[in-house]
Amino acid sequence: MISGAVDLAPGVLIRPVALDDAEALARAYRRNRDHLGPWDPDRPAAFYTAEGQAERVRVQLADGQAGRSAHWVLVSGAEIVGHAAVSNIVLGPARSGNLGYWIDAEHVGRGLASAAARHACATADTQLGLHRVEAGTLMHNTASQRVLRKCGFAEYGVAPSFLFINGAWRDHRLFQKILNDRPL
Repeated sequence: MISGAVDLAPGVLIRPVALDDAEALARAYRRNRDHLGPWDPDRPAAFYTAEGQAERVRVQLADGQAGRSAHWVLVSGAEIVGHAAVSNIVLGPARSGNLGYWIDAEHVGRGLASAAARHACATADTQLGLHRVEAGTLMHNTASQRVLRKCGFAEYGVAPSFLFINGAWRDHRLFQKILNDRPL
């Protein structure tokens, strides 16, 4: 289990996602639908409802308990203003996971994505026992590529037709960060 709330920036906390976050997550996704649309897969209408988010959070919590992922929300007052996750965790000799994040349109440019990525990587290292974290961005998502480079990620390749995003199979730039060199 990942530890609790941490001050991420003035007025913004990062903490593990909780089932009680469903309504605030639904509001955040509705508020940011246009902002996130170019980077996200197509979402069904239920995704933008409290019920849809409650089901999604239940899956995230179950995956977290099973050691397959860790999910956080960024909170400012009563509103969720971002999300970060390390998902697809593989243990054994790989000890790796995939980093993902998004920031509310009204909070972009404040360093929250970098702070959230650093927090997720530190937790992946110290609490999840991972060796490596990887991330992918759409080829033209230069803002996210800057975040990753600023957080110590190195580009290591391109994945053609990697994910179905915004109506088509899209190429992605792949990045990785080696967290430590501890033996198994």
